[in-house]
Amino acid sequence: MKTICGIDCNICAFKNNCKGCTETNGHPFGGECVAAECYKWGGEKCFFTYKKRLIDEFNSLKIADMPPVTTLCPLSGAYVNLEYALPNGKKIKFLDDTKIYLGYQVEKPNSDRCYGLVADNNYLLVCEYGCNGAEPEIVIYKKREIMCAFL
Repeated sequence: MKTICGIDCNICAFKNNCKGCTETNGHPFGGECVAAECYKWGGEKCFFTYKKRLIDEFNSLKIADMPPVTTLCPLSGAYVNLEYALPNGKKIKFLDDTKIYLGYQVEKPNSDRCYGLVADNNYLLVCEYGCNGAEPEIVIYKKREIMCAFL
């Protein structure tokens, strides 16, 4: 399959459910892909500028024991959309399984837990979880101040 951003589809665990990036104009699972939107808006330079802006936003959160974020990569919503327990015991998901976000996993120092980082044009999410996403907890979920501006 051809992609808009040049990612290698052969290594994707979701390739069997994908409708194709170029075939769907950047909506391979039905929802928006932030990487494809950047490439359509202004090419590779736009994507790297956008990614740098998100990295800076994550680092500006100054989460005490979170190592500096140095990279982000496209991640399927179905992969990163964890279910969080609310105080009343109900469980809820905050993301959209059909979207492609930019995110990354950062190991938490001196712990067996990790930080999961996910962003799109509207929100930043930082969570903490154990092995294979076990017992996720939201650290920060906030509306982005700069929305949808790729440049």
